Amino acid sequence: MDTVQEKISALAESLAESHGVMVLDVEMTGSVTRPQVRVFIDREGGVTLDECAKFSRALSALFDVEDPIPTSYTLEVSSPGLDRPLKKLKHFEQSKGKLAKVVLKQKIDGEYVHLGRIMDIREGVITLKTPEGKEVLVPFDIISRARLEIEPK
Repeated sequence: MDTVQEKISALAESLAESHGVMVLDVEMTGSVTRPQVRVFIDREGGVTLDECAKFSRALSALFDVEDPIPTSYTLEVSSPGLDRPLKKLKHFEQSKGKLAKVVLKQKIDGEYVHLGRIMDIREGVITLKTPEGKEVLVPFDIISRARLEIEPK
C-alpha cells in the first residue's frame, strides 16, 4: 500500500503537466494530527508566485476529492529556489551544466565535500567538473546531501 506521501506525490504529478510544471519534491512535516505538506514545483526558467498559487488551488481541490490525508493539514506550494537541494538522481539530470556542492558519506580523492559543475550522469554515477578542471566521479548512493550553488551573474 502506498504511503500518504506517495499518494500526495502521485496526485501532484497528475496535475503538473496541465500546469506546465514538474514536481521536484514533496515533504511532509508537522504532527500526525496537523501535518504540513510542502510541494516544490519548477519549470525551465522558474515559476512565479502566481503559478504556485494556481497549482496550490488545483491541488487542494484534488485533495478534497481524493482525501489522501485523513486529518486537517496545511498545504504549501513553492519553488525550491536557486540553491535547491538535489535529492534524486533525476534532479541531477535536470541540473546538467549547473554548479553543485555535494557532501559524501565517504571520501573521494581524500575529500567529503566536492564543488563542481554537473557534466554527466551515467548508471548512477555523477560526473562533476571542479573549478580547477578536474573531473570527479561520484556514485549517487554515497551522496549524503547535495544542492545547487548560486552563481554570480
